[in-house]
Amino acid sequence: MNHELLMLRSLLVASLLVCGLILGNMLTYSGNPIQLARVGTTATLTAANCALPPDGVICPRSAS
Repeated sequence: MNHELLMLRSLLVASLLVCGLILGNMLTYSGNPIQLARVGTTATLTAANCALPPDGVICPRSAS
């Protein structure tokens, strides 16, 4: 019983330490954020890569 409690306590301490390090890194990060889109442009979808038809109505496909 003591061995199991020691394992659970050490797992709890390790997980709290990792969560604390991640939270501290998020709060004190001072670098440049990653930019996933271009500045000043809007997302335009063409008919080739657009999942929506031009009228905007989505019809489910049958499995046949």
